[in-house]
Amino acid sequence: MPGRTKARAAIVCSEFNEEITSRMFSRATERCRENGMAVTATCIVPGAFDIPLFLDLLLSRRDVDCAITLGAIVKGDTDHDSVIAREVASSVVGLSLKHGKPVALGISGPGMTWEQASDRAEEYAVRAADAAMKMTLTLRKMRRARRRNAE
Repeated sequence: MPGRTKARAAIVCSEFNEEITSRMFSRATERCRENGMAVTATCIVPGAFDIPLFLDLLLSRRDVDCAITLGAIVKGDTDHDSVIAREVASSVVGLSLKHGKPVALGISGPGMTWEQASDRAEEYAVRAADAAMKMTLTLRKMRRARRRNAE
């Protein structure tokens, strides 16, 4: 449906590993347009751990139907990357349920090298944008069906 907005998305992107995440942000924004989604809100945060706070604020907006989270969590010398990835993913799921809005997890890692995260940046961004779109449309269908069944 060219010219018609199918959904309104917010994008929250970590600037840590900016060489990777800036490409993710650009590609996700482009993919949203290709899918007929309007990007109504964006927020760049210092790191992946900061995503949930701002995601919560954006999901409360009426002009946001879904959200896309983007980041690159790269393996270091400790298990810090695993801790960050686990906590962020858990928080993102909780916020999706709290607000009743789909959130796509476009955060690479844990356990990835910088090179692996860089090589997969665009793939993660596209998959996240596609997932946000699909989840939003599916959720709308389910809600419509539920309303019809309740009548």
